Amino acid sequence: MSFSQDVKQEIMNHIPPEGCCAVAAAYGVACFGKYFDSKGMVLHTERTGIAQYAKKVFSLAGVEGKIYARGKEDSRMYEFAVKDSEQIEKMFSLFGGTGTEPSLRINSKIFQCEHCVQAFISAAFLCSGTITDPSKEYNLEFLSNRYGLIQDFSALLMGHGFLPKTTRRRGGNVLYFKASEQIEDMLTYMGASGSSLQLMNLKVYKDLRNKANRITNCETANIDKIVSASGKTIEAIQYLRENGALETLPETLRVAADCREKYPDLPLKELALQFDPPLSKSGLSHRMKKIEQIAATLMERNCNA
Repeated sequence: MSFSQDVKQEIMNHIPPEGCCAVAAAYGVACFGKYFDSKGMVLHTERTGIAQYAKKVFSLAGVEGKIYARGKEDSRMYEFAVKDSEQIEKMFSLFGGTGTEPSLRINSKIFQCEHCVQAFISAAFLCSGTITDPSKEYNLEFLSNRYGLIQDFSALLMGHGFLPKTTRRRGGNVLYFKASEQIEDMLTYMGASGSSLQLMNLKVYKDLRNKANRITNCETANIDKIVSASGKTIEAIQYLRENGALETLPETLRVAADCREKYPDLPLKELALQFDPPLSKSGLSHRMKKIEQIAATLMERNCNA
């Protein structure tokens, strides 16, 4: 299963108890299903488990619906529906309204205890939510064609400490989270604490890997820099030797040249410690530049000869 499916499975493992939380969960299914009006309520889903979850929470809330399987086996769609007139009347008696309102808005009176909002949000995610594999990117979102519903949902989440963002996409409304910490909290709040922990562990791994990559890149850059600087000096030393000029250098420069050839891979700071007594990094750098300058002058003279 995908990470999103794992999250939904974890949520489905926690059916809310009979009472106000079951009503809140059923209300979440109704609001974020495909249809919810005076003709009834319909939820479409590709997962039979979600349809069964919807049927269960509606039954716990006192409303009976039916599950239908649509389409061929390789593209099966499951539908949970409340279409019986008596059950529709019970449903609106629980949720308030008549189903003829021009815009669906969240009825906050549904939420009777501190866990009702969690049950509502969890059911909403089962019906309309998705989460991207966190190994690729951090993104959790809810989709709905109902603008007023998404705005009310955003306000509800903000009232419980979350900071969602909203946008429009292909004619629909999207409420989403991009911050990993918010997604972790959201998963925990919806009852998917195992998935939240998995995301946290993955984030730690990614942070460690990125840090290791930065260190490696930095070390590689430093090595390249050392090799480049060392190579330039060694080329100068070799040119001086080939032209019989190395032995004419002052003793301090000859000793520096010998040390550089002996330890071609050492950075200047460590190379300076090989002298007796040790030199300063700046002092050794000055000697190396002097050797390079002498070689450059000799080369120019030979070219002009």
